[in-house]
Amino acid sequence: MRRKRYSNMDDTPNKRTWDHFVRWQRSRRSVTKDYSYVMASETEPDLAFLKANREQTSLTWIGHATFLIQIGGLNIVTDPVWAKRMAMSQRLTPPGIALADMPDIDFVLISHSHYDHLHFRSLRRLQGNPTHLVPEGLARKFMIKGLPKVEEFTWWQSKQVKGIEMTFVPAQHWSKRTPFDTNASHWGGWIIRDQESNETLYFSGDSGYFPGFKEIGSKFSVDFAILPIGAYEPEWFMGMQHVSPEEAVQAFLDLEAQHFIPMHYSTFRLADDTPWEALVRLQTEWKRKGLSRDQLVLLRLGEILKTKEVTDEKRV
Repeated sequence: MRRKRYSNMDDTPNKRTWDHFVRWQRSRRSVTKDYSYVMASETEPDLAFLKANREQTSLTWIGHATFLIQIGGLNIVTDPVWAKRMAMSQRLTPPGIALADMPDIDFVLISHSHYDHLHFRSLRRLQGNPTHLVPEGLARKFMIKGLPKVEEFTWWQSKQVKGIEMTFVPAQHWSKRTPFDTNASHWGGWIIRDQESNETLYFSGDSGYFPGFKEIGSKFSVDFAILPIGAYEPEWFMGMQHVSPEEAVQAFLDLEAQHFIPMHYSTFRLADDTPWEALVRLQTEWKRKGLSRDQLVLLRLGEILKTKEVTDEKRV
């Protein structure tokens, strides 16, 4: 039986040929980059708070696209990856919270099937007995890997649990784990909304810049947008699948979100840009656009952001 293959909005092409890859590898040999910059980490994360908290909404950056989100009494983890290396490259910074120190997890949200976003060894070691919410086409893989608590989602499909609504939304990307499964599962981001307070978080997953950001912003009132800023260089090769820092700022504006939390930098060397370059370009564009510094939230690894404290500060 022929496997279903998935596509982007407006059928935006997302395939790179072997010639493209070879051209990239040749060009990067002539580029010397300084990867000595290390993202700051919280010295002593408040683990007691994370394990006891079932009331306050909080976000904790573990690294790359992995966040612990506590909302409405639920513990949710996005794209859990505690791997020490990715392909031939070692992890640049340790996880902000050790896997053994994580609280019991209720739900895992997966954006797509790339190794830096879907790491089965990390999933198996999570505390608790979580349900895995995954893009369409991935459930069978989870069952084969011994993780039967899994539910598939198509774009705009939602699940409601204890007053929390989790909606799978579009992204512009692709998926692949083997030479034979290109685009055999879908990709996207997640909207997490507290239906009582209407507090709304958006985790984009991986995405190139596309009209979907405006569409998501028209459907949801986003308080905190978690958007990628890394793995964009060379832009001729990465542009379809990863936003540049400048494009990430434009995506934030398209969403009409209140706060921007950058991710997808400083953890793995996936492209030719460095964490420092991504941060400098982000902050330069932020100033150029005349945006409020209070809206840009640069988290340290392991830092706990209590969202009410941020929104209360804005009201004062």
